[in-house]
Amino acid sequence: MALTILCVSFTLLLLLGVPVAFSIGLSSLATLLYEGLPLAVGFQQMISGMNPFSFLAIPFFIFAGEIMMYGGIADKIIALAKSLAGHVRGGLGMSNVLACTLFGGVSGSPVADVSAMGAVLIPQMKKEGYDADYAVNVTTHASLVGALMPTSHNLIIFALAASGKVSIAALILAGIVPAVILTLCNLGAAYFVAVKRGYPKGTFPGWNIVAYSFAAALPGLAVVAIIIAGILSGAFTATESASVAVLWALFLAALVYRKLTREQFLKAAAKAVKSTGTVLLLIGISSMFGYLIGLYGVAELTGKMLGGVSDKPWVIFLWVNIILFVLGTFLDMAATILICTPIFLPICQQFGMSTEQFGIVMLINCALGLNTPPVGTTQFVGCTIGEVSVGTVMKTIWPFYGGLVVALMLVTYVPAFSMALPNWVLK
Repeated sequence: MALTILCVSFTLLLLLGVPVAFSIGLSSLATLLYEGLPLAVGFQQMISGMNPFSFLAIPFFIFAGEIMMYGGIADKIIALAKSLAGHVRGGLGMSNVLACTLFGGVSGSPVADVSAMGAVLIPQMKKEGYDADYAVNVTTHASLVGALMPTSHNLIIFALAASGKVSIAALILAGIVPAVILTLCNLGAAYFVAVKRGYPKGTFPGWNIVAYSFAAALPGLAVVAIIIAGILSGAFTATESASVAVLWALFLAALVYRKLTREQFLKAAAKAVKSTGTVLLLIGISSMFGYLIGLYGVAELTGKMLGGVSDKPWVIFLWVNIILFVLGTFLDMAATILICTPIFLPICQQFGMSTEQFGIVMLINCALGLNTPPVGTTQFVGCTIGEVSVGTVMKTIWPFYGGLVVALMLVTYVPAFSMALPNWVLK
């Protein structure tokens, strides 16, 4: 009965439009009251859930991304992307994909990526004759790659949700090849739609311009290499790498590009504080929810239910993907990771999927959820910038969505795509 109260109250609160964090918290408190447990148990779980030292990486990575967004790095990345892909059919769309992917590697946040790249590229694409729905779809789907990048704080959240059963270095490496696959799928979808709609070609600016643009953008892009090299060499931990990313971002924005004013620094700090507060609130409340999930054996019950459906791994993995995707359309990315990892990770491990591979599958599903109503954070941001309705965008989303689903299936059923690189580097 207690488990029923937990699940039903949570679902009803979501349907009533209560914010996710409060839905999780109120349903957990209702269950504790029904069981007659002290409410102090729930608050202890919340506090302990937010206490791990590794969580310091979250505010640092968020702050680094905000500084990059305000510090002129986005402009350099856009110039590089245009010089590389602007000459093919639908060149501005292809450039958009590359720019969003590269900036996603710097910011580690799909929402920040859409905000920064979309604010520049979506109006520009509309001005040059591209349809608004195409401009929004290209931007929002390309931005999702940021969830897999080394600067993504969601990697840290998953590592902690997995109860320390995964190496941060292995998880970072596991996301690199899937990020490339996602980018290729986005490029393919953008080109397919551009050809179908007859969008124009651009002109190639010459290799000198490409080289100059690359040199200008390289310092900003170097943050990814610094993080990977530092962690693999043992120079600093994953948590320390986040603080290094902040220092590097400040150095570039203030001294190299000289775009970061005092007002912009304060804006970046304020947004980072707000985002950090939101994420940590979700983490704390989800820890209380996770305690109840463990108390009532939800993982075991779910495993038995799926085991009753089939004993074939590919069927189980398909069902897990479907469930994660559906939940990701309703829940925030951090909430989905924190709630679902303790439930589905043991099930997937039982059928032969490694922790790192499951982590990447989880993040891709959560990223797809960011671009799907009713929550669809990145899509709502993109539609607002593009001044187009969500309904209009959804009508033409399928080539882009289909490409990402193909990438998800490849990562799910071909372990080498996520595990070959960490196995080779960390052997």
